[in-house]
Amino acid sequence: MGRRREDDTAGAAEPAEKTCASCGRRIEWRKKWEKSWDDVRYCSDACRARKVKPVDRELEEAIRELLDRTTGTICPSEAARKVGGTDAEDAWRDLMEPARRAARRMVAAGEVEITQKGAVVDPSTAKGPIRIRRVT
Repeated sequence: MGRRREDDTAGAAEPAEKTCASCGRRIEWRKKWEKSWDDVRYCSDACRARKVKPVDRELEEAIRELLDRTTGTICPSEAARKVGGTDAEDAWRDLMEPARRAARRMVAAGEVEITQKGAVVDPSTAKGPIRIRRVT
């Protein structure tokens, strides 16, 4: 992922960049983690509590399967519908944010890219509609 960079003025190394194991967002280094940075896996207490559940892995697999069937992009809602079904109660809608989290984890793993209006965007800061495509 990230590399340690030497800071010539302070003589200390900048911590390697990390992504959250749950939501896939970039973890911002905090002074309180100075001694335990290598052990930090989650960006927040909510992500630490949520972790990655079997449904999250199902969503990752659904994204892979959907991308295998196209040369273009997919919407996270397609993966949510594939896992949650398309019933009248719209249970898939509850899987929209988990599908976006799955896509961000896949970006961190180097499998996919997240785009908006055809341009690759930073998954940690992207807001609004996104598309997912294989890394080109």
